[in-house]
Amino acid sequence: MHRGGRGFGHGGGFGRGFGGRHDDDGRTRRRRMFDGGELRLVLLKLIADEPRHGYDLIRQIEELTGGVYAPSPGVIYPTLTLLGDMGLIETADSDGAKKLFAITDAGRTELETNAETITALIARLTEVGEERQRTDSASIRRAMGNLKAVLMNRLGERDLEEATLHDIVALIDEAAQKIERL
Repeated sequence: MHRGGRGFGHGGGFGRGFGGRHDDDGRTRRRRMFDGGELRLVLLKLIADEPRHGYDLIRQIEELTGGVYAPSPGVIYPTLTLLGDMGLIETADSDGAKKLFAITDAGRTELETNAETITALIARLTEVGEERQRTDSASIRRAMGNLKAVLMNRLGERDLEEATLHDIVALIDEAAQKIERL
């Protein structure tokens, strides 16, 4: 039975710890972005860097991952409530209607206790973003889209000869080999 979760934006499967896993039926599913209390620690670190609104936290995580992942408000706000209930953050003075969250002394102690884990989590998120930058060039996407469109047009022709089909396959294989040798 397929137990796949939802994806993480474009591509997914980036970085250490975010790759796919195979279910019993052989299908690949993606790992959740955060396990257990990891999101709690990331939010605490980001709030320690500077007081933030919930939406700012979502944007910061999205920026760290290069747009691969942005946590939903339905995940962020309950976690912020939990951090507040734990006494790790508090509501700070804010000019607008949005709540601004700041770290408490207990939150700083929590950060010190989990410093290695937090450093690894931030590095992992940054690695996801860097992988995205390496593999998600706009010009490559455009070229792949062009190739797909041309292939769909040619392969959709009713009078396509078998020799032409073999030529197309040979060209694609040749291009793949040349790219691999770069």
